[in-house]
Amino acid sequence: MMMIDTDELTKTYSGRGGCRGISLQVPEGCIFGLLGPNGAGKSTFVKMLAGLHRPDSGRAAVLGLPLGQPAARRRLGYLPELFRFQDWLTPNEVLRFHGRLGGLRPQETRAPAFRSRVRDCLELVGLAEAADRRVGGFSKGMQQRLGLAAALLLEPELIILDEPSSALDPVGRYEIRSLLKRLRGKGVTIFLNTHLLEDVEELCDEAAFLYGGELLASGPLHELLLSGAGGGAGGEANWRFRVGGWLPETWAELNDAVASALSSALQLVEADEQGNALLTARVADREQAGYLCSLFIRSGLTLYESAPQTHSLETWFLRMAGSRHGGVAP
Repeated sequence: MMMIDTDELTKTYSGRGGCRGISLQVPEGCIFGLLGPNGAGKSTFVKMLAGLHRPDSGRAAVLGLPLGQPAARRRLGYLPELFRFQDWLTPNEVLRFHGRLGGLRPQETRAPAFRSRVRDCLELVGLAEAADRRVGGFSKGMQQRLGLAAALLLEPELIILDEPSSALDPVGRYEIRSLLKRLRGKGVTIFLNTHLLEDVEELCDEAAFLYGGELLASGPLHELLLSGAGGGAGGEANWRFRVGGWLPETWAELNDAVASALSSALQLVEADEQGNALLTARVADREQAGYLCSLFIRSGLTLYESAPQTHSLETWFLRMAGSRHGGVAP
């Protein structure tokens, strides 16, 4: 089941800004990262998914139901980017209020089961000891944690988080990442809009990149990073090979053999006096990479590593932005 499925979803403001023609799918049980520079249209897209903006055109389904359906919204947890809680309330009172907003009757929010759920949520986000303190004295990070607790309160199947770690320190970000991993392990789907690339790299199974309101790329994160490192159609990619037993005379012998099998040459990146070497080659598919591995072994080398080359998420992000901005890709 696709938890989010959009087709040409569009929302603009007086014909400008927003996002246009967004078609993407978010599978059940994954953490999906939405990336893009400021002003790319990410928050507009998120607010349409949460039912806060009405699209100008296009189609979307959330939890298998048409966009904005109350039945879908009851199964959805949402943490907006900008939010404020009433200063005079305590976390216990905030969550009880959110229970009412979620459709619970007053007597249900006073029941032992609900009070236990409130305690569990505050414990999950590290606010158990502040449950009866006034929110007005909370730091930004503590308010962020409380917002996440509110999003988790009714045990949603899908959670949409808009910049959930923006106000947290490194320890707080680590704790929230650990929590999101545990939720994924329980089958919860998480849609994460963030500018913190380390969160996406650490957490996300799939990702999408928006720029200027348009979707430029979407798919499994490892495939996107592979494409950023030179992967192309038909499986072409740059591969790296780490070998031992390298000798200067090995180079000529290998080059002749590789030239007869590949359209591109083998590259020697580095070699040390102990006979360790790093080689790269552009291959058409995994079969060609496997052929090179067998060739190295037949040449008397010890194969330590064989893997497609990938770039960091930061490099991929800058390449994507540079391709549309007219800048020079790093």
